[in-house]
Amino acid sequence: MVTTLNLQPFFSIDPALAALDDRVLARCEKVFREIDRTTEYNQLKVLSAFIQNGVSEAAMAGSTGYGYDDRGREILERVMATAMGAEDALIRHQFVSGTHTLTVALFGLLRPGDRLLCLTGTPYDTILGVFGADRKTDGSLADFGIEYRQVDLDANGRPNTEKIRQELKSGRYKLAYIQRSRGYSLRPSLTVEDIAQLCRTVKEASPETLVMVDNCYGEFTEKQEPCEVGADLVAGSLIKNPGGGIAPTGGYIAGKHALVEQCAARMTCPGVGREVGATLGHSRELYMGLFSAPHVVGEALKTAVYAAALFEALGFAVTPGAEEKRGDIIQCVTLGTREGLIAFCRGMQSGAPVDSFAAPEPAPMPGYDDDVIMAAGAFTLGASIELSADGPLRAPYAAWMQGGLNFHSAHAGVLLAAQSMKNAGQIKGETV
Repeated sequence: MVTTLNLQPFFSIDPALAALDDRVLARCEKVFREIDRTTEYNQLKVLSAFIQNGVSEAAMAGSTGYGYDDRGREILERVMATAMGAEDALIRHQFVSGTHTLTVALFGLLRPGDRLLCLTGTPYDTILGVFGADRKTDGSLADFGIEYRQVDLDANGRPNTEKIRQELKSGRYKLAYIQRSRGYSLRPSLTVEDIAQLCRTVKEASPETLVMVDNCYGEFTEKQEPCEVGADLVAGSLIKNPGGGIAPTGGYIAGKHALVEQCAARMTCPGVGREVGATLGHSRELYMGLFSAPHVVGEALKTAVYAAALFEALGFAVTPGAEEKRGDIIQCVTLGTREGLIAFCRGMQSGAPVDSFAAPEPAPMPGYDDDVIMAAGAFTLGASIELSADGPLRAPYAAWMQGGLNFHSAHAGVLLAAQSMKNAGQIKGETV
């Protein structure tokens, strides 16, 4: 276990904050043991997927040009399918982001005149432009005559299953869409059990409706994945959980074979689909990232639990709480003021291995209506599996924190965020 005593030779931590940190670490030990059990299960599951599919040194060789007959690419996609409990998968470095991957999946499944129902309220900012739900965006689903509707969350921030059932019965929906993580909201993220319930609700009310899950931030946080409990398709980013902090870019789509094939036709072009796509030497990084992912996700979960416990002790509202069951790696800390959010992000940046000297500033960001501040001293730009924190400059001035390639360094980053807030006069009361 990391202790503040180990940190003191390298970082200046207020003695009162250091004493609190020791108490917080002791509180986290039981939860950490539970995380270790899940991590071990998932690591063995991924190891088994590699063995079952015969991964070899030759599979990691790159291809160029069209990428025809890239055996290593095909094996990697079988490994990903096995790890996700799915019939089939695409995993490619050509996906530029999670939003791009989700977009390919949506356009792969939907056709003009189809209707889409989001079961989890308003999605996060960047995907709204893809739906064309609240703004004019060239090339959106709305431009192609695909109708978007959503069922708002209930008063507790949970999916409203009764209203979902009623809406599905009231009209023909091609696709039911589930966002697993909270985005820039304070609603709870969904566990696999929650997703299983939503899948049952959809299939009971409208058996022909497909269920797609935005699985970003959720992979390997539990022992099961959404495809194992009824989801027809999932998609996510490789610079989040399943890339293990090694994949430099990319995304994946996994699910039923016929649906993955439809997405492949959209990813490249009809009639060619998944048969092309040069790997350009990236295969080894994607293999290594996927293999490392369960362990790295476990470290990120420990970081989130620790942050929750520390900032609860400092008097801030956090979600989820330190002992709550988690469906993703995101930890939200409500800081209450603009100055508090800025100090938090600057402190976390100061503990990053890359660009620790930088001072994050709020700035406009494509796809967002408010200025956003980001602490992201990462080896891979924008990698949310590495310790980072960000949030829009709007009430309640919350930071959405995620990642941590290893808990030993992430512990320092979170503690430095608290120290920065103390230095800025943003921690009140007698605690520290």
